[in-house]
Amino acid sequence: MRSAYSVAGDGPALFLIHGIGARRATFDGMVAGLKDRFTCISYDLRGHGLSPLPEGRFGLDDLVDDLEELRDRLGIAQAHFAGHSLGGMIGPRYAVRFPDRVLSLGLWSTAAFRTQADEAAVKGVVAKMRAEGIGPVLDTLTARWFTDAFCAARPEVIDWRKKQVMDTPAEVFLNVFDIYAETEMAPWLPEVQAPAQIITGELDGACNPRLNRLIHAALPGAELVILDGLKHAIFIEATERVLPDVRRFLVAQGA
Repeated sequence: MRSAYSVAGDGPALFLIHGIGARRATFDGMVAGLKDRFTCISYDLRGHGLSPLPEGRFGLDDLVDDLEELRDRLGIAQAHFAGHSLGGMIGPRYAVRFPDRVLSLGLWSTAAFRTQADEAAVKGVVAKMRAEGIGPVLDTLTARWFTDAFCAARPEVIDWRKKQVMDTPAEVFLNVFDIYAETEMAPWLPEVQAPAQIITGELDGACNPRLNRLIHAALPGAELVILDGLKHAIFIEATERVLPDVRRFLVAQGA
């Protein structure tokens, strides 16, 4: 799958991987704050934004294949890789399969080491969308993604995010949500050798600090940042709070 992508900046390459029903525009603020030191490559996952629609079902390794195709197409030998939510699963899986390509990893607002109750909760959301449709569940999702204060202050951003979801074909949205719900990184996460930074919001229900502390423990030498008062959509709601930590980490890798 040849993904649609954008490139900005100069310096070591940084691939930015968005999450479920999102777009590369998720990282516009990050790109603006990093492009003076890094070549930032953001792209739309298959079936999202301007990327082609897939034929039939696909899995996590297919999304990894898409990322590798893009890296190869751009002729980049090594890069930093960072992803949000589902993107935070694609990046580590890529690092297990292509370790020599990875300078560092960003695992942002993602999940691993889920309990049976955790798994049941996220799979229940997918089942509800299949039963009732995606639209009726969107308010529940956005309430989990954004703080109440942000929803009240920036309703146009909430509407923009909802439109991204509704503009994503339903079969693609449910497919990627299945991948997010069914992927458990615990068995293979310790194979990751690249330096890693783990970031999540204090109030993120599904990708909460408890799970991210376990991710941190599984990656020796990794850094953990918990952002107080934030939920899941950290890059849309508060790029200015995330950017300094990300920039410091990336620069510290010798870039």
